[in-house]
Amino acid sequence: MKPGSEAELAEAIGSATDPLVIIGGGTKPIGTPVEGESLSVSGIAGIRRYEPQALTLVAGAGTPVAEINHELARHKQMLAFEPMDCRDLLGTDGEPTIGGIVAANMSGPRRVQTGACRDYLLGVRFIDGSGRVIRNGGRVMKNVTGYDLVRLLAGSHGTLGVLTEIALKVLPRPEAAGVLLLTGLTDQDAVRCLEAALTSPFEVTGAAHTPRGLDGDPVTMIRVEGFEDSVRYRCFRLRDLLREFGDIDLETGAERIAAGWKWVRDVECFGDEKGDVWRISTKPGDAPSLVENLRRQTEVAVLYDWGGGLVWIKTEAGTDLREGCGDIDGHATLIRASVADRLRLGVFHPQPDRLRRISLGLKAKFDPRGILNPGLMN
Repeated sequence: MKPGSEAELAEAIGSATDPLVIIGGGTKPIGTPVEGESLSVSGIAGIRRYEPQALTLVAGAGTPVAEINHELARHKQMLAFEPMDCRDLLGTDGEPTIGGIVAANMSGPRRVQTGACRDYLLGVRFIDGSGRVIRNGGRVMKNVTGYDLVRLLAGSHGTLGVLTEIALKVLPRPEAAGVLLLTGLTDQDAVRCLEAALTSPFEVTGAAHTPRGLDGDPVTMIRVEGFEDSVRYRCFRLRDLLREFGDIDLETGAERIAAGWKWVRDVECFGDEKGDVWRISTKPGDAPSLVENLRRQTEVAVLYDWGGGLVWIKTEAGTDLREGCGDIDGHATLIRASVADRLRLGVFHPQPDRLRRISLGLKAKFDPRGILNPGLMN
C-alpha cells in the first residue's frame, strides 16, 4: 500500500487486520525482520513550509532528504544533524526520506557537537496503531506542553506510530571547514587524542579514527567548522594542543573534507566487504579495550566515530558480538546481517527489565492491536 495523503494513511492503518511493515524510502531495513503487508509513506511528501529567517522547516515524512538538502543549500542552511545514507552499507536502493531518518534517529558525526536528530525536532504529526491522527509540538522550540511525543517517536522505528509530517529546526551552513589529520596512531592513542580535542574549547564537529585508512595506515580525523578566520585559528590552536601525538596535517579543501566525512558518516569502509556490521555505543575511553578484547576472540575491522563513543565493527557473518562484549556500559546493535542471523541473534541490545516494561507499556498505549512493525525492535 502507498497512501497519497494523511487521511488515506489513517484509513489504511485503522482498517488493517494484519501486521503492517512500515516503509519510508526503503533504504535502511534495520531491525528484526517483520512479516506483514508493506505500507509505504513515500507518497506523503513535499516541503510544506520553510522559513529561512526563522530557521524552521516543515515537510511530509516521505520527502526525500536530498530534496530538503537542496532547498536548504539555496539559502546557505543545512540540517543540524548529519544523517547516514545506508544504501552502500546495506546494498539498498530508493531515496532516504526525512521520516525514515527521524524514525531511526540517525544523527551522524556532527552529533558530537550539535546534538542528535531528536534534539532538532519541533513538532510531528503521526498516525497511531488505532488510526488516530496525533499532533505534538509546533514550529518553535518553546512549544513543550504535554507529553514530549516528538522525541519519543524519534528512534522508535515506526513501532509506536507512523510519521506523516515533521517540523525541524535547521542551522546556517558553515562558511569553512578544516580537518586535522594524524597517521599511525594506535587505537588507544587515537582515542586519547580525540578526547583531548573534544574537551578543548575549540568546538570540534567531528572526531573519528580508523585503524586502516585508504592506504592501509591508521588515520585520525578531527573536524572544525565555522567562519573562515575562526576555523583557521582553532585548527592552529588544536595542532599545538595535540602536538604530543605526532605530526599533524591540515586539510582545507572543501571537496576532500566532504568526501572524507561522508566516508565516516556512511561507514563506506565496510560497504564492499563481506561480513556482519555492528554498531556499539559506549564510553569513548572504554572503546579501545573493548575492541582489543573482541580482537582476541575473533577477527574484526573497526571504525571509531564521535571520539570513540560510537564504534562500527565488521565481523564474520553469524558471530554474536554481544557475547564477546561482556557487560559493557552501552549497547550493541546488529546493523547488517542476513535475515536468518537477525532473527537468531536479535538486532537491538536486550533492555533491562524495568526499561523493557516501560517500552511494552508505551507500545500497548500507542499500538494496542500490535500491528505496527511488530517485533522489529527485538
